[in-house]
Amino acid sequence: MGISIILPIFGLEKINQNHEMYIYNITTNIEESVENDWLLWMQEIHIPEMLKTGKFLAAKMCKVLVKGDMGGATYSVQYTAETKEALESFYKEDSVDLKNKMNSKYTGKFVFFETEMKLIDKQFSSNN
Repeated sequence: MGISIILPIFGLEKINQNHEMYIYNITTNIEESVENDWLLWMQEIHIPEMLKTGKFLAAKMCKVLVKGDMGGATYSVQYTAETKEALESFYKEDSVDLKNKMNSKYTGKFVFFETEMKLIDKQFSSNN
């Protein structure tokens, strides 16, 4: 078991370097014709369902500002998991059902890709 260290570095704090965190990122390009409906569905239905699985601590949704060649709008949703085991459990127990719900509602209107990341460092401004 590692020791958590808080070190001030150039006005920033490094927080808990020894605690592993994982980010499950889903980047989705959605057709403009259903974008507003999809956004509402994501915020009111899908993201809360993802969090209710108990595998994630938090979710953050961002709009990608760079326009792609595909048209439509692109969004990234990042789900934070405390352990790799939580992610693996999500894949085995929840992933297929939740993806099927989105596919049945927006068939042919979106493309997506997934990225799994391990958090290496997290720093906060001392101004906050």
